[in-house]
Amino acid sequence: MKKLGLLLLAVMMISLSSCGSDDAKKAKEGAEQAVEATKEAAQEAGDAVKEAAEKTGEAVKEAAEKTEEAAKEATGAADVNGKTLFASNGCVACHNPQNKTVGPAIKEIAAGYAGKKDELVKFLKGEAKAIIDPAQFAVMQPNLATTKKMNDAELNALADYMLSIK
Repeated sequence: MKKLGLLLLAVMMISLSSCGSDDAKKAKEGAEQAVEATKEAAQEAGDAVKEAAEKTGEAVKEAAEKTEEAAKEATGAADVNGKTLFASNGCVACHNPQNKTVGPAIKEIAAGYAGKKDELVKFLKGEAKAIIDPAQFAVMQPNLATTKKMNDAELNALADYMLSIK
């Protein structure tokens, strides 16, 4: 709207310039000022649009990243089954639900880590010492390489399964 008004002003000034030489000179100067004002307004509008586009682009990128993270977490949580992980990663070779074999029984692990799920997850990540049968820790070392590769959803599912055994 501002540009249209300035353009009309410029046209009016040019038409007035045909009325006389002093008037023509003034009209020409007015038209030049109107053109300059229009250029400045267009530049300001362009800068504002560019800035808004940059901010919008940043917001869209941030929202996309958060959405992707949430989707990964949701997908991981939906696909993870602690009992399946326990069996498919060879944990059953050393841990029986009710009886000690090579390693402690799962019910012993569950009792020792009751209310300490975070500590169990840390142990499975290799970030904490064993609190159940520490003498057998050396035997568990090669298997920690497997659990260290698991993502948080898998480790939490595995811990939930183990803690559910009574």
